[in-house]
Amino acid sequence: MAKDYTDGVSALRTDTAFNAAHATRHSSTHVSLGGLVEGEIIPRLLMAHRDDCPRAAMCAPNGGAPGCAIDCQEAARFAVLPLRLEADELLAEVETFLERGVPVQTILVDLLAPSARRLGELWEDDACDFVEVTMGLWRLQEVMRVVALRSPPVTRAVETVPTALFAPMPGDQHSFGALMVEEIFARAGWQSEVLFEPKRQELLAILGERAFDLAGLTVTNDCPSGLIADLVSAIRSVSRNPAIRIIIGGRAINANPGLASQVGADGTASDACSALALAERMMADTRPLVGQV
Repeated sequence: MAKDYTDGVSALRTDTAFNAAHATRHSSTHVSLGGLVEGEIIPRLLMAHRDDCPRAAMCAPNGGAPGCAIDCQEAARFAVLPLRLEADELLAEVETFLERGVPVQTILVDLLAPSARRLGELWEDDACDFVEVTMGLWRLQEVMRVVALRSPPVTRAVETVPTALFAPMPGDQHSFGALMVEEIFARAGWQSEVLFEPKRQELLAILGERAFDLAGLTVTNDCPSGLIADLVSAIRSVSRNPAIRIIIGGRAINANPGLASQVGADGTASDACSALALAERMMADTRPLVGQV
């Protein structure tokens, strides 16, 4: 698969399908699905669950109705299907959950995300080769795009729309987690964007040019706390929004949640929906910026 994406700010997502779903988000360079997946190889997810069973209907209003949850057995059965089913067949499997009323957010977080994590585990155990895992991830992202289009995001009044920028830690090539959490925020009515494999100076440049309310970083690989703290401090120094909130997550942070406060972040969450709930509470305490992005 050809790589036709660029790094950092120029790699803000412009995929046609996502633009149709979230028309308020803009960027300057086309990012191909093939290039994104090939560049990641093994995704690590911001919302990767720390327990063995996915949390049911995590984002569903009022906790979800009976039948709207995805149980452990269903998630485990689905997890390996991307290795043998084509994207349209995989979508048909997902549609059975949608037909019984499972919320789209639950599909994303409790079905697709754990499946991607499982593919990563199979790679690490040498149970799958590069081609199998790459194609599996490609199929998952194809399904994620279609599912996102099936249900429109929440619409907020213009004056209340908060803004967010998500990115993996510079130097970390695993962008799938940032992509997934950005999708959850966009579906909740946020004006959100995601960077793939950003360089430090490019990440700081866009935060200095545009007044985002929130910056979210995913930390997948083991990274010295000093480097994370230095980046958090730099974000606050250059941000066009002096009151910017910073949240961090990912495998490395989930393994040591206390690291978030040590590096000066405003908070952390172990999964995408918890991150959304945390961010919404933060925005309730501060007046979102309007018309500056």
